[in-house]
Amino acid sequence: MKNDCVLCSFKPEDTVFSNAKWRVIQVSDRDYPGFCRVIWNEHVREMTDLDVADRLELMNAIWTVEKIVRDVMQPDKINLASLGNMVPHLHWHVIPRFENDKNFPDSIWSQTRRAVDVNVMNERMARASGLKNALCHALEKQFM
Repeated sequence: MKNDCVLCSFKPEDTVFSNAKWRVIQVSDRDYPGFCRVIWNEHVREMTDLDVADRLELMNAIWTVEKIVRDVMQPDKINLASLGNMVPHLHWHVIPRFENDKNFPDSIWSQTRRAVDVNVMNERMARASGLKNALCHALEKQFM
């Protein structure tokens, strides 16, 4: 754990699920409802810093989160990203993407292409409100 790492210090209320090795948070991002992050608890920089069993457990968690986000949010695409350029702490972004989101088909960190209708965003926010319970149920079932 590093004091200067934003992913080492986190707000428990943002946590959807956690165990001894990793946790899942639902990112508060009005433009991307349903955006989740799977974070390795120890300060580790790369996937290959983990042993094979831990890598497999983490990827299974990511795949489970992806599946539940797809089921609940019904996106056109899911983006999985593990960058760590800004925060070198092992974490994965699970981002539901829609053909009419503000950046599609570019990354969410790209320049905005379009405005999204407020009614469309409200509908996505409503779907995302049920995501925490769905994720918690699926992750507890698989990893507890």
